[in-house]
Amino acid sequence: MFNKKKESALYRDNPDACICCNICLTACPVARATQEYRGPKLNGPSLTRIRKLVTDSDPMVHYCSNCKNCDRVCPSGTPISSLNMKARALYYKDHKHDAADMMLSRNEELGKLFSSNKLFAAGANLGMKCTAMAGGLKFLGLSNDAPYPTYAKESFYSQFKKIKQPSCSRKVLFFPGCFVNYNEPELGLLLVKILNYQGVEVVIDKRLKCCGSPLLSTGYLDKVEQNAKVNTEILAYYTRQGMDIVTTCTTCSLFLKQEYAELFDMEKEVESYNQNLYEACEYLLKLDEEGLFKKDCLGTLESSYIYHTPCHLKVQGMGIPSLKLLSYIPGLTIERATAPCCGLSGVYGYKEKTAKISETIGAELRRQIINSTAKAGVCECNLCRLQMANGTGKTAVHPFYILDEAYKKGQAPGYEKAPAAAGKGK
Repeated sequence: MFNKKKESALYRDNPDACICCNICLTACPVARATQEYRGPKLNGPSLTRIRKLVTDSDPMVHYCSNCKNCDRVCPSGTPISSLNMKARALYYKDHKHDAADMMLSRNEELGKLFSSNKLFAAGANLGMKCTAMAGGLKFLGLSNDAPYPTYAKESFYSQFKKIKQPSCSRKVLFFPGCFVNYNEPELGLLLVKILNYQGVEVVIDKRLKCCGSPLLSTGYLDKVEQNAKVNTEILAYYTRQGMDIVTTCTTCSLFLKQEYAELFDMEKEVESYNQNLYEACEYLLKLDEEGLFKKDCLGTLESSYIYHTPCHLKVQGMGIPSLKLLSYIPGLTIERATAPCCGLSGVYGYKEKTAKISETIGAELRRQIINSTAKAGVCECNLCRLQMANGTGKTAVHPFYILDEAYKKGQAPGYEKAPAAAGKGK
């Protein structure tokens, strides 16, 4: 994992840290799924080192899914995937983006539009479903078979302003990300409810931008930097006010903590807040370590789930906080899936040209879920959950839904009176 503070500027643009051990190749799910990909080392550090020009006939620049598994295993801390993403952005300096790139990179703009009105959301959801069933998405360069998220009829930000929270001395800034804000606002409402119950008040700032993951994956590096400048300034401000920052999205957490510093000259900006930024389950575990997490109020759940570890959680090196939290629930059984990657990898699985690779990568996880006796899947990552439910006949939920169920089952004193009512987003 790339966390060299003093040497970050050198490592960011210098591929010579790579010692050519090829361990990244063994960890790459894309390289295992197709022999057409030369691998992260050759496409990242080696390509950067020799300044090879990428042509239309060379598809290597499009193969990397930015899953970060290569970064996680690299013994020398080379930001391999970031070099791959920079190579992709360089490619688009001289080549036009296709329709798929333009659509998938505009999740924030489309989310604002469609979740602003119930009819807009219903129309967009029905339109996507019908177009996919008719096989029409391929004409836009999109997969007809990928598990697309639906738009909520009202955004999280819109619903949040209706909540009357208790005034607490401890406050956190919530970075909802595009998925919670426009696709699954009930998860954001649930976070508010659970944190309020722990004695933590939630603050939002509507100036925050998309973390930039869809933009980076589609080659819009300049726009990622624009968003990064806005986000780092806002996060630093709230950190100076004594607040921690929490997000339910593992990819948002990765970008805010780590990716900005790898891609841009922004080490100081990121360092100003990253010690105060937490993935949501990681933050609850922090409260638990401080004796503030109300685990004794969790009721018994005679349920079973199969858990998948997101790639973007693993690379952050925080362990798996959610499993520790879920272990406090009496009667709950968690099975660990061993598949290394779900295959969807953000926008990667939605593109027609990489959809088959995505499907091949995700086949092992799909097989394990189908063969499992667990009633459903559980995972922190938004898109991993969509992939886990796709074609398996089982649902997949964020750990917070299980915690919510356990608090209700345990008749936790005052929990049902918490101000944020979940499940009203769609």
